[in-house]
Amino acid sequence: MKRLKARVLLLVGDQAEITTPDRDHRDPERVPVERLVRETGIAREELPGVELVAVVGADGGLERFERA
Repeated sequence: MKRLKARVLLLVGDQAEITTPDRDHRDPERVPVERLVRETGIAREELPGVELVAVVGADGGLERFERA
């Protein structure tokens, strides 16, 4: 599995906009905030600006997120 640096740009409703080396601020990945909270243990209000590690699955999708 591949690991990428990821950063939470901001929260929009129940979605978080995430950048990676493959997706910058012009085309961020959108991920449910609930998923990030569950997978990382980071509180919702602390997510904007947080650096994470994104684990990429065999299909190229972001499989899970971990604390950096």
